[in-house]
Amino acid sequence: MCGIVGIVSTSNVNQLLYDALTVLQHRGQDAAGIVTFQDNRFYLRKDNGLVRDVFHTRHMRRLAGNVGIGHVRYPTAGSSSSAEAQPFYVNSPYGITLAHNGNLTNADDLAEDLFRTDLRHINTNSDSEVLLNVFAHELQKQGKLNPTKDEIFSAVRAVHKRCRGAYAVIAMITGYGIVGFRDPNGIRPACYGVRENESGQKEYMIASESVALNAAGFTMVRDIAPGEAVYIETDGTLYSEQCAEAPKLYPCIFEHVYFARPDSIMDRVSVYKARLRMGEVLADKVLRERPEHDIDVVIPIPDTSRTSAMQMAYQLGVKYREGFIKNRYIGRTFIMPGQKMRKKSVRQKLNPIDLEFRGKNVMLVDDSIVRGTTCKEIVQMARDAGARNVYFASAAPPVRYPNVYGIDMPSANELIAHDRTVEEVRGLIGADWLVYQDLEDLVACVDDVNDDIDGWECSVFTGEYVTGDVDAAYLARLEDQRNDTKRSGGQVMDEDNGIIDLHNDED
Repeated sequence: MCGIVGIVSTSNVNQLLYDALTVLQHRGQDAAGIVTFQDNRFYLRKDNGLVRDVFHTRHMRRLAGNVGIGHVRYPTAGSSSSAEAQPFYVNSPYGITLAHNGNLTNADDLAEDLFRTDLRHINTNSDSEVLLNVFAHELQKQGKLNPTKDEIFSAVRAVHKRCRGAYAVIAMITGYGIVGFRDPNGIRPACYGVRENESGQKEYMIASESVALNAAGFTMVRDIAPGEAVYIETDGTLYSEQCAEAPKLYPCIFEHVYFARPDSIMDRVSVYKARLRMGEVLADKVLRERPEHDIDVVIPIPDTSRTSAMQMAYQLGVKYREGFIKNRYIGRTFIMPGQKMRKKSVRQKLNPIDLEFRGKNVMLVDDSIVRGTTCKEIVQMARDAGARNVYFASAAPPVRYPNVYGIDMPSANELIAHDRTVEEVRGLIGADWLVYQDLEDLVACVDDVNDDIDGWECSVFTGEYVTGDVDAAYLARLEDQRNDTKRSGGQVMDEDNGIIDLHNDED
């Protein structure tokens, strides 16, 4: 999962981009990058690490210009080397940089085709570089010295025909502007907003989540539709066009379960309200299964489950308490590379308040259960803190299948619920009772606001992939790439590759 942002302004955008990436930091803590444009030249800074660690004053001063894009990432199936930090750059045609959220399911075939047919070299294992070169090649085929919106939209149409999978993209074209577009299924989110400067001139921002717009003082206009492209020229003129032949809106439901900030609105659905409903319907299931329950207190596993847990406690008529104190400087555990690191990080990440556990029947609430590593440790922590009984509730259904659209969920055999019953999972995590959200209830929580939504991308729960091109062979290759041995063995972080600056300044 990644966060992307692009801005066309009437003044320097370096600080705006930095602030937006900070707001989107929850979407990726592995690497960050910003590229700006001024005087026919790109200025780029990217590296591994959090936004606050990648950009220092000396870097910000060099990021000159009124137009720019930014990216935060965590690694998917590929390497976590800083060589794969985004945005990526290609010099022909015009000079294009690109930031991408998602995953191309036909990236390997495209890379081969780019080499043999388009005569383009791919320098990393990133599908984002593949996507950039496809877009660049299709734009070059237009054959115009000065591209207009028509050539740009034609290139996006060609991208949709060649690329499969999930992609939300922001690209910057030297001297012309930025273009943002979503895949024809709208799996990954993107929206845009507008604000006026003191002279009444319009400035625009495209971002993964609406919260980034709000934080920068932009008013959200709308989500970018599936298959649609939005092109903003450097003078602030905006154009939009549908570039897919048969677009359907199938947003990733896991955005609402886990990834998105609760104060974001995606495809006109409030993440906060959706999570409130998740807690409400989960409480209803508890009451159906155990009308005479003995739950004394509901405690969330911070942070994503807090909204659902609060509503669940209210619906059940029991106390809601914050029983865990979170160390804010530990990253999200299920995307950490290697089981030993994940196990170590759980105890560093959370510390229980014994007073809230001692002698009580505790219902712990999490947004989801993926590997089960975290919740098993947390159940034991609750017992060590003196809980009489430890119950566990997941605001999402059992996660039984890998994600192929940009979330680095593990291979199927690493998922605790894969080929296991709820009772078997309960035993493995050590809880006295385990309750999962039903899929139809989860869909109902997010499905009653936007009539334009054709369905939801729920493959991690169902194993059904909306792009229709994911088969057993693809999943086998993905499992080989994602297993912990591959991911943790022999990888060396490129500590010296700190700054990549097209202006050729030194770090």
